[in-house]
Amino acid sequence: MSAFALLVIKLAAGLLADRLLGEPRRWHPLVGFGNWAKAIERRLRRPGDSHRRELALGLLAWLAAVAPWVGLALALRGLHPQAHWAVDILLLYFALGGRSLAEHAEAIAAPLAAGDLPQARDRVSWIVSRDTRALDEAGVARAATESVLENGNDAVFGTLFWFLVGGGPAALLFRLANTLDAMWGYRNARYLAFGRVAARTDDLLNALPARLTALTYALLGRTRAALACWRSQAPAWDSPNAGPVMAAGAGALGVALGGAAIYHGQLEQRPPLGGSQPPDAGSIRAAVALVRRGVLLWLGLAALLAVILERAGA
Repeated sequence: MSAFALLVIKLAAGLLADRLLGEPRRWHPLVGFGNWAKAIERRLRRPGDSHRRELALGLLAWLAAVAPWVGLALALRGLHPQAHWAVDILLLYFALGGRSLAEHAEAIAAPLAAGDLPQARDRVSWIVSRDTRALDEAGVARAATESVLENGNDAVFGTLFWFLVGGGPAALLFRLANTLDAMWGYRNARYLAFGRVAARTDDLLNALPARLTALTYALLGRTRAALACWRSQAPAWDSPNAGPVMAAGAGALGVALGGAAIYHGQLEQRPPLGGSQPPDAGSIRAAVALVRRGVLLWLGLAALLAVILERAGA
């Protein structure tokens, strides 16, 4: 059996584990990693550091945060000829966030559909960094739908892509880099220099997965509209990778996303995405369904490619 076929089997096992078990309720590895990264930042940074020193410390912090865990994963994988099975499947399970994403989305969609706007506002604040206190129903649905589409790439498709490239250690590297970008990748006074390595590394690792995610959304939704939105709207978005994902996803669902949002007390006018239909609770659920169909598509295509490679090798 080829190495790629083995990866596809492990991929299916990791997806099944995520679907059946969801994320760990206690001692989540990514939560622990976040605390580890905060401790490193506190240890390394000093008030008044120069721009150049901040850049160097950001690189050192990134390496100190990520390298030990990826190295440990590689070491565990080599402990025994069969250890790669357990290590790869467990790492993929820990890195994936498919079921968790769906659960968080439904916790917003259900009260929104029932007319309980305060509860929907509270639950959407769990998964977005914008100010949710004054959001109306469409604003809550917009924030939640955007989060599902973007995290569909970060927590699902990007993880699957890097797993198929390099197994569990590669999926781990991607998710840790993505977590550091979420923590340090802000373009503000505090992180502009220190977080530059985190932001640029995530951009690099996400460049191809994000476009494959956008293509997945387009193929499984309103294809023509999704491709048109991707082409015309994505370049205006600040993030080179979130732009294609969000634009294609909004077009695939036929809803209007983007627009004004308050982040850290500042009003940001973001470019419009998608069509003209205001999002609602159904849009949140449709985004979850789009991600789930995409996972099945990726699994099917990976299995097909494994069969083709097996026959070619035979």
